[in-house]
Amino acid sequence: MNRLGIYYAYWARNWSADFHPYIDKVADLGFDQLEVHAGAVAAMNSAERRELKQHAESRGLTLSYCIGLTHSYDVASADAATRATGIAFLEQIIGAIGEIGGGSVGGILYGAWPASMPEGMPDKRPALERSIASIRQVAHAAEDSGVILNLEVVNRFEQYLLNTSAEAIEYVRAVGSPNVRLMLDTFHLNIEEDHIGAAIIAAGELLGHFHTGENNRMPPGHGHMPWDEIAAALRHINYQGAIVMEPFMQTGGEVGRDIRVYRDLSIGRDLDAEARAALQFTRDLLARHQ
Repeated sequence: MNRLGIYYAYWARNWSADFHPYIDKVADLGFDQLEVHAGAVAAMNSAERRELKQHAESRGLTLSYCIGLTHSYDVASADAATRATGIAFLEQIIGAIGEIGGGSVGGILYGAWPASMPEGMPDKRPALERSIASIRQVAHAAEDSGVILNLEVVNRFEQYLLNTSAEAIEYVRAVGSPNVRLMLDTFHLNIEEDHIGAAIIAAGELLGHFHTGENNRMPPGHGHMPWDEIAAALRHINYQGAIVMEPFMQTGGEVGRDIRVYRDLSIGRDLDAEARAALQFTRDLLARHQ
């Protein structure tokens, strides 16, 4: 059975936050998993990380982690020093998460976020090759620490290296580590893929993590996503990993700025009630496709 989770930033306006209140909130709402910011966890000391993990376990929750690398940590950069800095940062994240039992780290780990193809670059293959070499290096630390790196496929407006499931499959195979997989997100699939179900099926056993959200970044159930097609595809490949919803509704703060939330979708809505309803929507959806 898939663990069903939610990203803390659905409620938060800044990437760094006290995650403990979200542990209690998410457990009370009935979720199985809370996803938090990987960089914030890496910045904690060992005692703080252990306390976070113990709190989650006491509420029956699994933790997962997500991040988009800033340009100063761009592991696809043409600048060798920047790549080295990014590799060291990813290894710091891996070490921190490995210290509390390992788990899934997803997001734009393979380059900067957000990022457009540099002006004057006619072909992204050199950047891809640099990125693959960086992730190959980082993969050794992940293997030693029980950490799975799930590389998120995102739309063309946020990154240029991995925009489709097919591109990510080729990339992950080139890295060649059992601890490097790909991550799909329904919001991005809706923008880039010809057929969402086919993209999920193509990923198959390489799919390590799955994010859900509507075409408008609302919680599942508030848009026009082909949810039955999505659930059927996940069932077809016998996907057993976590399904974590990642809606963004609020303007303001670092989160609203970086996710480009320019109109407040939360007005007149109870965020907790919406999350609970989306969780039930997801459970009902998966039950139809057992």
